[in-house]
Formats: sequence, structure tokens, C-alpha cells
Amino acid sequence: MAKSSTDRDQRPLQQLRTVADLIETPVLARIYAYAEREGPVTVGELVDELEIPQGTAYDYVQRLERAGLLKQTNDSRPYEYAAEAISLTISVDGTTTTVTPALVAAIARIEDDEDVEVFVERHGLDGLAEALEYAFEQVAGTVNHRIMARELDLSPLEAEIILQALEPVAVAYSDTAE
Repeated sequence: MAKSSTDRDQRPLQQLRTVADLIETPVLARIYAYAEREGPVTVGELVDELEIPQGTAYDYVQRLERAGLLKQTNDSRPYEYAAEAISLTISVDGTTTTVTPALVAAIARIEDDEDVEVFVERHGLDGLAEALEYAFEQVAGTVNHRIMARELDLSPLEAEIILQALEPVAVAYSDTAE
């Protein structure tokens, strides 16, 4: 039996492509992260709260919906959307990274937080993922910036700065981490 175009759009590889877009496009990550944290939300709320153009919001919501990462929750206007939780584990050469809503929220901070932006410029998204793991541990009280600095070969100041920048994400997602 042939599948509808909606069914085809929600295939795992389409979802993988959209998750890759989330990683590469901070505005798309902001939309997903906001809907995941505050949802269900309307496009109007996204426009107002995230201060993004309406056309961009509609395009990105549609893209996330096609990939099955956002689901429409009502049948009347204004439509509301809730995020579907993601957990995508990527392994390359023995190194494993898991893309979670918390990591997407950290990526979403790139455009809004200069400290996160500079850290990503220096250490890439993989470095940000590692730093987020340490931020969760710091919130749990099991590590501090000096331990992170030593283990990741960072200056203590750089470790402290990125931990402070990621603390809101770690606090917001600490109940859903691991």
C-alpha cells in the first residue's frame, strides 16, 4: 500500500535530516527548544517570544512538523504545536554523542549568548555537547569548573564562563537528563 506524503516525510532519514538542520540552524533550534519547553505554542507566540520573522516561523514550523518533531495539537486556528522528544545517538570512530532536546536548547543559545557563540567557534558543536554534560554534572554538584577545565584542557576561566552560560539549560533539563 502506498504511503501518503505525510507518512513519507516522517521517515527516520527525514527526521535525521531535520535534526541535522536543528544542529546547524540556531533559529530552527530555538523554535524547537521553545516549543519543547513551553508547548503547545502557536506560531504567533513563536514570532513574539523569539522575535523572528513570521514567514521564517511558519516555514520552520512546517519543516519540523513534516519531520514529526512538532505535532499539531488542535484542529482550529490558531493552531498549536507541541514538540516530540528527540534522542538521536551518533557514533563515529568510537566517539558517541546523543542529540537531545537539552543539546538543541544549548545550540539555540548560540545566537543569543555571545559566550556560547565564542565557545562553539573555538571548540565546535562537539565541544558544546561535552560542556553541556559538565553543566549537568555541575548542577548536580558532582563537578566544578576546575575539574572540567582539567579534563577538557580548557582554561579555568573558559570553563567557568561556558558552565555559567549553559547553567539555565542544565537546570531546565536536569529532570529529563539521562
